[in-house]
Amino acid sequence: MAADLTGVQAYQAAIRSAQNVAGGSDKVESSEFDFGNMVADAINQTSGALGNAEQLTAASATGQAELVDVATAVSAAEISLETMVAVRDEVVRAYQEILRMPM
Repeated sequence: MAADLTGVQAYQAAIRSAQNVAGGSDKVESSEFDFGNMVADAINQTSGALGNAEQLTAASATGQAELVDVATAVSAAEISLETMVAVRDEVVRAYQEILRMPM
């Protein structure tokens, strides 16, 4: 299973750019909610799940991993990716709605 991580990398780059534009420190008080960090963490977790699924798939091809473990990892990666796509779709939809607002 070869996953295309280009989209995930693009999201990470966008988050880094947004954090740089926001200017200032990367340190955020624990009482503040930082949406950018939350999204970055979710992207990193999704990327990790995809990487784990790929590694287990390759290990299964050489007989070093159980098929049940591979199926579980692939399923977890699929759910994680579907969640990220759904969140992305909602963010894009909200952004488009903001653009339609009269000024």
